[in-house]
Amino acid sequence: MIMNEFVWFGICFLVLALSLLIRLIGGPSVVDRAIAADAIDILGDMALILFALYSGRSVFLDIALVTAVLGFIGSTIVARYLEGKL
Repeated sequence: MIMNEFVWFGICFLVLALSLLIRLIGGPSVVDRAIAADAIDILGDMALILFALYSGRSVFLDIALVTAVLGFIGSTIVARYLEGKL
């Protein structure tokens, strides 16, 4: 029963990631592209957390934490660059 829930979560993540990929490629501005890249990073982190729950291995939680921190740092650097303060 729980396998069906993970399959549905995977399908939802795939649909969301594809819609964000369209925004990333054809976004009208650089800010839209940066937000789409950050949202894809968040979806990847959520997928890692769900896979850690499914597999019972905590190493994927550590990887999700590191990628979330790196995504935050990257978003901050891009925002500062777009403001002109970098």
